[in-house]
Amino acid sequence: MQPDLILASASPRRRELLARLGVEPARVNPADIDETPLKGELPRAYAQRMAREKAQAASDSAAHVLAGDTVVAVGRRILPKAEDEETARRCLKLLSGRRHRVLSSVALLAPDGTLRERLSETQVRFKRLSPEEISAYLAGGEWHGKAGGYAIQGSAEGLIAWIAGSHSGVVGLPLFETRALLRSAGFPLG
Repeated sequence: MQPDLILASASPRRRELLARLGVEPARVNPADIDETPLKGELPRAYAQRMAREKAQAASDSAAHVLAGDTVVAVGRRILPKAEDEETARRCLKLLSGRRHRVLSSVALLAPDGTLRERLSETQVRFKRLSPEEISAYLAGGEWHGKAGGYAIQGSAEGLIAWIAGSHSGVVGLPLFETRALLRSAGFPLG
């Protein structure tokens, strides 16, 4: 019998990605935590802390909890989740024509408190974006609530010159790492 799984995320993309592994969570329980980076916190540590804290916030003594966090970073700088158009525009201007990292951390908390974690790091480079391209992308609204102000699974994919690493990690749930965590916890996956 497959153990119960709680997905600690309201993201429909994470649920869709999880379904690609043949896993349907027993329930969704989005973790409501403070996502403010700590002073001097580096992107990798921040992504891992966020996934861990989300899993712990949704902990359940009868089910495994899966949580993830995706961070877009330029050097040591953590880009925000764009909640307004001006923030998204600033992010896209910064990312234009340059390489950045997408760190996607996933944590699996077992009912007994055992925590398993994995991290995916992907390199992404946008083409040099004209002001018109940025405005056209922003007009579509895909940027809202997205780390770094873009969604690779949408029209931004046509603006990306290359990617090295996990496409699903950039979307929000690195499937290779997630599969390894679930298998190690006894979830029957193909």
